[in-house]
Amino acid sequence: MVTTLVDEGTWRSWDTAPAYVALDATYAAALGRARRRTGVDESVITGVGEVSGSPIVLVVSEFGFLAGSIGQAAGERVVAAVRRATRERLPVLALPASGGTRMQEGTVAFLQMAAIAEAVECHRRAGLLYLVYLRDPTTGGVFASWGSMGHITWAEPGALIGFLGPRVFEGLHHTAFPEGVQVSENLAAQGIVDALVPVDELAQRVGSVVDLLVETDDSPAEPISSPAEPISSPAEPTSSQPEPTSSLSGSAAMSSWDHVRATRAPHRPGLRQLLTDETAVIHDVGPIILALSRFGRTTAVVIGQDRAVQAQGRLVGPADLRVARRGMVVATELRLPVVTVIDTPGADLSVAAEEGGLAREIALCLADLIAVPRPTVSVLLGEGAGGAALALFPTDRRLAAHDAWLSPLPPEGASVIVHRDTAHAPELAAAQGIVATDLADRGEIDDLVYWGPDAAEGLRAHIGRTLTGLAPDRARRVHHSTTVSRSRTLAVGAIIRDDRGRFLLVQRLRDPQAGRWTVPGGKVDPVDTVGPNGIRDDADVLVAAVIREIAEETGIDVMVGTEAWVVEIPDGKGGVFEIHDFVAVPVGGALRAADDAADAGWFTVDEMRALPLTDGLIEHLTAGGFIE
Repeated sequence: MVTTLVDEGTWRSWDTAPAYVALDATYAAALGRARRRTGVDESVITGVGEVSGSPIVLVVSEFGFLAGSIGQAAGERVVAAVRRATRERLPVLALPASGGTRMQEGTVAFLQMAAIAEAVECHRRAGLLYLVYLRDPTTGGVFASWGSMGHITWAEPGALIGFLGPRVFEGLHHTAFPEGVQVSENLAAQGIVDALVPVDELAQRVGSVVDLLVETDDSPAEPISSPAEPISSPAEPTSSQPEPTSSLSGSAAMSSWDHVRATRAPHRPGLRQLLTDETAVIHDVGPIILALSRFGRTTAVVIGQDRAVQAQGRLVGPADLRVARRGMVVATELRLPVVTVIDTPGADLSVAAEEGGLAREIALCLADLIAVPRPTVSVLLGEGAGGAALALFPTDRRLAAHDAWLSPLPPEGASVIVHRDTAHAPELAAAQGIVATDLADRGEIDDLVYWGPDAAEGLRAHIGRTLTGLAPDRARRVHHSTTVSRSRTLAVGAIIRDDRGRFLLVQRLRDPQAGRWTVPGGKVDPVDTVGPNGIRDDADVLVAAVIREIAEETGIDVMVGTEAWVVEIPDGKGGVFEIHDFVAVPVGGALRAADDAADAGWFTVDEMRALPLTDGLIEHLTAGGFIE
């Protein structure tokens, strides 16, 4: 597998000799036979190489070695590789093929799955890519831990993939497991696997994704605006666009119903026509497409609705919305903006959808999209009916094609509710003001854009300019202040735990609350605003400040994960400290009290409770789920 994927001459193994404790003779003999048969010393091999020219860490199962099972030595090898990848800020590609936990080692091996999952989660929270390629077979604890944690999950066609191995099921229940359930094709249909990828296509897939996540310093900067191509207002379309007529018919005197009918034209271009260049499709099984795409010099996560699939009767259901939410998680963890594309006749209205939690998935999509900490842009491309459309709508900036429309139901459905027939649909479409031009007049759409044949390049450029223009405003959108009239000092802190679960705390040297213990942190400094590639956006400024402040106060080097909360503390001068606290992971350094900390140390929860703590610290840690 390694030689198939890695560019010639680039592979470097990271493995050291495995160490075992208290081996019995039978198990030792089995290990010896496995080594002789496979030519490797354990069930996983790890190292770094280049795949299509991009460096990436590989964690590769050898199924021939005791069915790829994970024992203590193999688990420690995986953990070491993932942690090293995190320290060196390299992406990881995991290629499991395993029956799960090694039964010869019992619970000791079983617990390795949790250790591996923790290492992977720290890697993801550090904003680093974790890819998974599920091979035949992948079952048990491996599938239930590091095999199911990918930002992107591909699978080998025809592979056996499931939690419970079919042999175990048959032995316990004395009947065969139903056919067609534990196969990669079914998992793709259920939205659990993003795509089926033959082994010989995997290197190209990996390379395309990694390339899109690499900084493009040599690419021409996309201006926020220019005299020739201003970002349009609803009342004043962009000069490079035609007048706000139908993108299909060109008639300036169209009714609302005419616009609705235009969006339903069979040959109207959709999302797939927009994703033309510099795109790596992640998930394209079903009505939701998940992709990485570069707009100008900005790479974004694209979450969009495929009108072609929906036209065949495959409407948006709960599993599809879970795919959309996975895209939002990818954007949050990899610190990427999001572009949503809305083009749907409505959600799947069926018993299966109800039982699958359709309403809850719509609500969770809304919440997750609103919480994405990077710029978000929605494009209302055509039809926008019901909750399936709403789930992708609440973004920082909203674009819409002139024909596009948005409503709680298709006009026919609204007519049934109001008039008990569908004949009044044209009347309802006009009365409700559902067309994009109406929405723009009310301020619900920011920009009207042209969409039609050969319009992809222009729309992609418009999206790129919009993303660029939004970049400086992120922290202010996500963390809206309720006390803007008061003097405000931006500060950061971090919740940091070691391998024993102890919290890193510092004793404050100065007011406010001098002498009390709290999580380490301090004020954002102007030095934090400039990075190796120029001026940082607001979210990256906060991360840089966390790394600097923790090192200065405690001597500990950290990787920064997700933001936990924002608190305001009076500064004693009539203003407030606005403190952004993040989760962080220690990766090096030596503990010492420095800068404005009187003391520093690692404390268990019980030890913490005996200390004089800053006001509300225990309550915040409890509410955040860090302590019980």
